[in-house]
Amino acid sequence: MVKNRRHKMIREIINNHDVETQFQLMDELHKYGFNVTQATISRDIKELGLIKVTSGDSTLHYAFPQGVVSGNNFERAKRMMRDNLLKIDVSVNLVVIKTLPGTAQGVAFCIDTLSLKEILGSVAGDDTIMLIIREECSPRDVMEKLQALAQ
Repeated sequence: MVKNRRHKMIREIINNHDVETQFQLMDELHKYGFNVTQATISRDIKELGLIKVTSGDSTLHYAFPQGVVSGNNFERAKRMMRDNLLKIDVSVNLVVIKTLPGTAQGVAFCIDTLSLKEILGSVAGDDTIMLIIREECSPRDVMEKLQALAQ
């Protein structure tokens, strides 16, 4: 998935360079072949939880919050589900998730990082996520797993 590769590259860039602006991050990604817009960068920054911190020379640059382990997908997914989930429902081979406005993409990203074998893929809008469930799996079981995650 392009988004996962881009997020991995953003992590690498942020860990190795002092990136001060979204446009600077966009330029760095362009160097690695990612054709992105400022709007995409803005969403990525939000989804990755990047913050601005002060450098030794008093300039601000993007960083990951201290004490947050970016690889802890399960805890992050739990927090995102708990904070943003409004409703989960099922239909045939779909699980439909309603979230707070503007949070569906971040929640979907966290669900994707869990790599649940039952889920073929996800599609996220502003406040709705559709999870496509494998034919041999139960959408209701996936719904229950996600509801338990939100507790």
